[in-house]
Amino acid sequence: MVMAAGLGKRMRPLTASRPKPLVTVSGKALIDHALARLAASGIERAVVNVHYLAGSLEAHLQRHKHGLEIVISDERAKLLETGGGLMAALPLLDEDPVLTVNSDNLWVDGPTDAISLLANRWDDAEMDALLLLVPLARANCHSGKGDFHMDAIGQIARRKPGRLAPFVFTGIQLISKRLLVDPPSDAFSTNVFWNRAIAASRAFGVVYQGLWFDVGTPGAIARTEALLGDG
Repeated sequence: MVMAAGLGKRMRPLTASRPKPLVTVSGKALIDHALARLAASGIERAVVNVHYLAGSLEAHLQRHKHGLEIVISDERAKLLETGGGLMAALPLLDEDPVLTVNSDNLWVDGPTDAISLLANRWDDAEMDALLLLVPLARANCHSGKGDFHMDAIGQIARRKPGRLAPFVFTGIQLISKRLLVDPPSDAFSTNVFWNRAIAASRAFGVVYQGLWFDVGTPGAIARTEALLGDG
C-alpha cells in the first residue's frame, strides 16, 4: 500500500494546486519514485489511498502505472490518517503481511533493495511489525530527533521525551493483518498499532544501507536533488 492521502501542509505553497505525491524531485513526481522502486523489487500490485485533490492523483496514476496494477482506496469523504487509511484499504489488500510505503520518502537502494531486506528479515512467528530504519546521522533532509531505539535482536522501543534516538523510520514497513484489529473510531495514526506490537515485544526494525531522503518540505527538494546529482 502506498500512503498518498495526506494534505501536504508542510509542503505548501507547492501543494496549493496539487497533491503532495505529485510534487516533483529530479523531474519525477514523488509517487513515481516510490512506484518505480516497488516495481523494480518485484511488486506487481499497489493500493494507493487518495484524499486531497484526489482526481489529479488518480489521473496521474492512470498514465503512470510503472507496470503495476494500481488499485485506488478512496478517502475523499474523510481524511483517515495512516492507521485509518490502512484499515479502510484492508479489503483491497490481498497479502499478509502488508507492505506499506509513504509517498513522500525517496530512497536509493544499496547492496540489497529495501523490499527484499524486509522480506528476508520477516519472521511471522515473532513479528507483527517490521520497520525499515535508517540511522539518524544518515537521515537526509530529516529534522527530527529520531524515532526508535533497537536492541541486539532487532526489537524496537520508542524515543524518550526530550532525548535523541539513533534510528528514524523510513516510511517503509511490513505489518501483519493480525495487528490490524479493534481500531479507534476516528482517524488515527499507525502509531496505535506499533504501540501494541511494542508492548507485546513483537515490533522489530532492520537497518537500511541505501540512501534515504525525507522530502517533506520545499527546502528538502533542492537538497535532495543536489545529493542525488552528486551520485
